[in-house]
Amino acid sequence: MDSSILEKVRELRGQGRSPKQIARALGMAPAAVAPYVRAVAEQTGGQAAGPELAGCWINAGWGEGLGVPGTTGWADDAPTGQETAGTVSVVVARKHGWDKLSVCAYLVDVYCLGVKHALGPDVMSEVELHRFLPKWFRIYSHGSREAPLDLVRHLVFGAVDYARDLGFEPTADFAGTAGHLGTWEEKSAVTFGKDGKPFYLAGPNEDVRHVVKTLERRVGPPPNFDFFAPMPDSPISLGGHRLTP
Repeated sequence: MDSSILEKVRELRGQGRSPKQIARALGMAPAAVAPYVRAVAEQTGGQAAGPELAGCWINAGWGEGLGVPGTTGWADDAPTGQETAGTVSVVVARKHGWDKLSVCAYLVDVYCLGVKHALGPDVMSEVELHRFLPKWFRIYSHGSREAPLDLVRHLVFGAVDYARDLGFEPTADFAGTAGHLGTWEEKSAVTFGKDGKPFYLAGPNEDVRHVVKTLERRVGPPPNFDFFAPMPDSPISLGGHRLTP
């Protein structure tokens, strides 16, 4: 067994990469990588954050307006539609038995409110998962892409921490799905908010007055934060970006 490959697999596994993602990163066949993955599991006593990771997906253009260190290798150069800027969607799948997957999905406001919606865990076949993915990411013009678990952990947990600092708790459904991401005892490497400042884009059925008052108490009045509440039945222009409710 090649010790240099073993070390690379250990590093990638520590980042939460799935065996398929490791094989792709190393330019090897999945069957050739499998013995190294097993060896790493044996060396660590088989202890992991949860069932084996099957894959992570995130919308293309997730990094719009966020600060992401270049050293992480997470940069996303894909463009995003301005109507979805600040909204990040994530799916995490883990093995469930020998032929099923346990799937959780997250809708995250990375500019202000944190996790707004969480789904799962739902047990699916691989076929069902690949039918579900395009539905979950349908609002994004450039679709989704595979992502390392480490990135989605820093985005989801980091957005929760950021929102809490602003006075907002994640949706109650998040508690039942957080375990799919593993434990979190870190500080996110991502800088949240739009260009480093809270930006609240009001959604349907939200208490806009409450959110704005909470932000004023935490960070002070504008320009310490920005907010935008679309008027019904009319296109609105904000900062050069045309939004149609």
